[in-house]
Amino acid sequence: MTDSGFYVYMLSNVSRTLYIGFTNDLGRRILEHRQKKADSFTRDYNITILVYFEAFERADDAIAREKQLKKWRREKKIWLIERENPKWLDLAESWFD
Repeated sequence: MTDSGFYVYMLSNVSRTLYIGFTNDLGRRILEHRQKKADSFTRDYNITILVYFEAFERADDAIAREKQLKKWRREKKIWLIERENPKWLDLAESWFD
């Protein structure tokens, strides 16, 4: 799983609909999305696949990055994901075994 800190993450579904979020506990938050306890958008569109994340020591840095990513065009977000995770694998696939 991940160490403590603050995280910006991108989730997707099989249709590659994207969601960007911020948390101080990435494992817990991903589990909430998978258990459909998260907001209605991710629940309604079954957005549960962790395709990208960044870790930060400071909350304000993570929040600033989240805001920056949310302003990006979809093409740039896809470029960022595919640079680090070209096959769009679920980065949290083994976290909850």
